[in-house]
Amino acid sequence: MPNLTNSYETVMVLSMNLGEEGIAALVTKFKDLIAANGTVEGIDEWGKRKLAYPIQKQPEGYYVLIDFKSAPEFTAELDRIYKITDGVLRSLIIKKELKPAKAKKPAKKAEAKAEEATEA
Repeated sequence: MPNLTNSYETVMVLSMNLGEEGIAALVTKFKDLIAANGTVEGIDEWGKRKLAYPIQKQPEGYYVLIDFKSAPEFTAELDRIYKITDGVLRSLIIKKELKPAKAKKPAKKAEAKAEEATEA
């Protein structure tokens, strides 16, 4: 049976009450967890941001985006771990869709115009 993997991205909002060391530890924990069950393609730390509305009476959170590939079953486990981890205010996991290659229609129009120009 082939090894099925999908591309995902996850965004988590961490509590600012953890401090710099606590935030770094959580980011490392989730990066290692994802790496153990798939492959991490990139980590983008957006940093401290003001929330649109207070979450658990906190006006700010620390945002982290992780791109990864894994088996579909792992995302349910990752979501469960997000929910039971202290310091994670919100989390979201999204499956990235592969975009099909588009036909190059503008090139055909340019060729047709070039032919009309040479005929005239």
